[in-house]
Amino acid sequence: MLHLRTIKYKAQRGFTLLEVLLVVAIIAILAGIVIIAINPGKNLQDTRNAQRQEDVTTILDAVYQYSIDFGSVPATITAAPTEICKTGAGSCTSLVDLSAVTSSGKYIAAMPIDPQCPTNCNANGDGYKISKDATTGRITVTNSGINVEGGKTISVTR
Repeated sequence: MLHLRTIKYKAQRGFTLLEVLLVVAIIAILAGIVIIAINPGKNLQDTRNAQRQEDVTTILDAVYQYSIDFGSVPATITAAPTEICKTGAGSCTSLVDLSAVTSSGKYIAAMPIDPQCPTNCNANGDGYKISKDATTGRITVTNSGINVEGGKTISVTR
């Protein structure tokens, strides 16, 4: 009888189908929770928005440094928010040309380009708009109406 028990126990060493299915279900649930918690799409969107925030601040700082040296901002900046021309673009027709700010490299080496350009940008644009308030003279740099992600418009005014 001892011999029969040994054979019976040897046959029952593996996992049952129910145990395997339970483990697979638990792993699937945990993987789903981790993917939702990490949310790579939102993290990438937040990274691009952080880059946009830095870019608009950099552009505005360069324009203000230029205005300190020359007493006024470049004449190409108007009251209507207009997309900025890329550094080295072939044509800046209907765009704001800030080559005076980038030409010497003293204020900024090149205009920053939106992380998602050229998807929603003009072929020669950088994805950011600039305008000058007619009454206060304040300059605004924004991504409004071009590459807005997650409903977050990035805008800096000084």
